[in-house]
Amino acid sequence: MRLLLVEDDDHVAAALSAVLARHGFDVTHARSGEEALQALLPDQGAPYAVVLLDLGLPDQDGFEVCGKIRKRATTPVIMVTARADTRSKIHGLNLGADDYVVKPYDTGELLARIHAVARRTPHTEGVPDEQRDTDGPRTLRLGPLTVELPNRQVVVGGTAVPLTRKEFDLLALLAQRPGVVFRREQIISEVWRTSWEGTGRTLEVHVASLRSKLGLPALIETVRGVGYKLVVPAA
Repeated sequence: MRLLLVEDDDHVAAALSAVLARHGFDVTHARSGEEALQALLPDQGAPYAVVLLDLGLPDQDGFEVCGKIRKRATTPVIMVTARADTRSKIHGLNLGADDYVVKPYDTGELLARIHAVARRTPHTEGVPDEQRDTDGPRTLRLGPLTVELPNRQVVVGGTAVPLTRKEFDLLALLAQRPGVVFRREQIISEVWRTSWEGTGRTLEVHVASLRSKLGLPALIETVRGVGYKLVVPAA
């Protein structure tokens, strides 16, 4: 998942970038509003999943930057700032920010907020044309794998593969954002609606079962120390 960090303090940016990288994010650091706007231009590569925007920038106010971003892109914006007053929060959200986090913040909470706003964006954003849905917005075609979300069916190479309810939920979560690393805690929270404690082994068993049933052992890649991601298999 590509993430744009707009922060003028290099020490703060370096520390946060290191944390984000450990959780599977590809971080680009912009030190000013103008750098951020340039990074968001269409010719700068794959789109960013989220923008973390500090308000105290050297060249222009972060509120102004947010307004400019909203005029040119739908990329989710999380304002990360020391401004804790209610008026600033309301102003930021009215300008189009998707969330507002006050410094100092808990890193775990920030990560959860990043994933939350990223999930609200269209799942086809940034996905290559050959992977986009051609039959409807709820059918995912990933190489030989097809995941039909409305009727909860999975087909591999033209053959339907029966899955349990949780196996399908797990596959659907990963398949909607191929290549994105999902933290173990996040998967447990979204698929099992519970906390990580005591459920880690259940997740490992379901991943192993999916690899076996689908006949695609490399489909779900383990990212050591973080979680799992879906790798689009060759057709």
